[in-house]
Amino acid sequence: MSAPHTSSSPIQPHGPGLDLEALRARYHAERERRIRPDGNAQYQGVGGEFGYYAEDPYADPGFTRAPLHDRVEVVVVGGGFGGLLAAARLRQAGVESIRVIDKGGDFGGTWYWNRYPGIHCDIESYVYLPLLEEVGYVPKWRYAPGEEIRQHAQAIARHFDLYDDACFQTSVSELRWDEAESEWIVSTDRGDRMRARYVIASTGTLSQAKLPGIPGIETFRGHTFHTSRWDYAYTGGDANGALTGLADKRVALIGTGATAIQVVPHLGADAEHLYVFQRTPSSVDVRDNRPTDPEWANSLKPGWQRHRMDNFLKVVTGVRTDEDLVNDGWTSSARLQEKMIPTNAYAHVPAEERERAYELADFQKMNEIRARVETIVEDPATAEKLKPWYRYMCKRPTFSDHYLQTFNRPDVTLVDTADTHGVERMTENAVVVGDTAYEVDCVIFATGFETGVSGILSGRLPVYGRGGVHLFEAWAEGPKTLHGFYAHGFPNLFQLGPLQNASAVNFVHVLDEQAQHVAEVVAAARRRRARYVEPTSAAQDAWLAALRENAPDLQAFLAECTPGYYNNEGKPGERVAYADGPVVFHDLLRRWRADGGMDDVLVGVEEA
Repeated sequence: MSAPHTSSSPIQPHGPGLDLEALRARYHAERERRIRPDGNAQYQGVGGEFGYYAEDPYADPGFTRAPLHDRVEVVVVGGGFGGLLAAARLRQAGVESIRVIDKGGDFGGTWYWNRYPGIHCDIESYVYLPLLEEVGYVPKWRYAPGEEIRQHAQAIARHFDLYDDACFQTSVSELRWDEAESEWIVSTDRGDRMRARYVIASTGTLSQAKLPGIPGIETFRGHTFHTSRWDYAYTGGDANGALTGLADKRVALIGTGATAIQVVPHLGADAEHLYVFQRTPSSVDVRDNRPTDPEWANSLKPGWQRHRMDNFLKVVTGVRTDEDLVNDGWTSSARLQEKMIPTNAYAHVPAEERERAYELADFQKMNEIRARVETIVEDPATAEKLKPWYRYMCKRPTFSDHYLQTFNRPDVTLVDTADTHGVERMTENAVVVGDTAYEVDCVIFATGFETGVSGILSGRLPVYGRGGVHLFEAWAEGPKTLHGFYAHGFPNLFQLGPLQNASAVNFVHVLDEQAQHVAEVVAAARRRRARYVEPTSAAQDAWLAALRENAPDLQAFLAECTPGYYNNEGKPGERVAYADGPVVFHDLLRRWRADGGMDDVLVGVEEA
């Protein structure tokens, strides 16, 4: 059943007991308890002595191959959904010579690496998993488990014949433009020096695991691992649970973000005792996962997924629609998401009125979430610690019908670390907070990922464009692109991701729109025999000027948020995003292609 959905004005909350001043004060006080002067420096990477945290437990450790010195038309860097979509859309556009390169042992990206117990997507699978109709598949669950998603990624690769030329267990180490040949030289850590006419980079935004810089972390003599490299050899079981290896183990889980929400119920059920170390509680709403209704699946008509994806995107970004096909926690909180995902849907409402309506709706939603904690968690003191005191989009919203219930178990202990700004130290056998040393056999880090440290934008993949100019030299005053995809001085190079364009909570949909756009541009370049694709400097400047002229103020909201990766641990930087939202942006790209925009980026065309 679909629910009617309209968005002619911001939500108008009703209900007694909303003391705005008191709630603002409480939010500020809770933020101050958690803010740290060291910001992101409180974390450390997984290199050096902690390099084993990033090793691939799924790939063949003895894998070798001869270096490649051949030529392909397109190299795609990254084998997650972004890279898969780019390759699939290029294949549909008639490109035959495509090579995907990924450091993992197979396709899947984040779903290749993350296989922890309880892993599911938190966006409805019918809109999240791409290319369902093309592959001929309907997910078995409304919110699919990780293994189903990983297998679907592999099915996409098989369907579009991407395995034959793929290079796995391989990291690209340099991209260098050869002006004489109008192609890229792609070097890798396996000695490859291949050539490609086009390069598409889709290396993800959250792919490098991070660890807390806890004093004494290196002295702990028990077992440790990061959730993104789950050690089933130690825990037993699989992603469905049954972690029999923990039956006699005292386990510490550090971190209570989106991953922990899924992991905790399994650890709580199987460990001798579980200690959950929390700095900031997540907001946890109803999940209501269920198997796919076979009758519904059999009733689907051609074009159903695109229709459902478009409907979801419109609803969550405030575009007026006649129905809400997904009707879940994301669509019901759509108007609150503008604080992180800009849209022009409410521009007709005066700014002051709009902001007050947002704040009231936000407080009402968060009060409901806090009331849910109180209803489920039996111990009042534990319930108070699990209540989130911040605005809804300050942290990624989460959904679970099992997480909060786990704290009713006598063998599960919640350790709040807000007043100590996190775990204070570790010893050979314990995790220490305040005056208490919690002796444990195993420490699992659910501490997330570094932001902006993968691929081109991190500098870990150096890119040298025309004249040998390094990308960071050209971007000394900040990134300069057209549409976020291509840059002057770096011909035939495309980047997928949320850079100087529009995003959405269903990021796979955004990646698909980007992949389709890039494929259209490449197809036009091939058809018109263009020497290369490259925007002019003037086109870049005009795009950036347009973005800045209408840029939403996201910093003010983020600066008042509890610290986390959304706001750079309480120190938000400038974010240049497309203010009118993804629906308008995607339409802009279609009109740009139809109305002669290609002429602005195709250089040296042979046709008249």
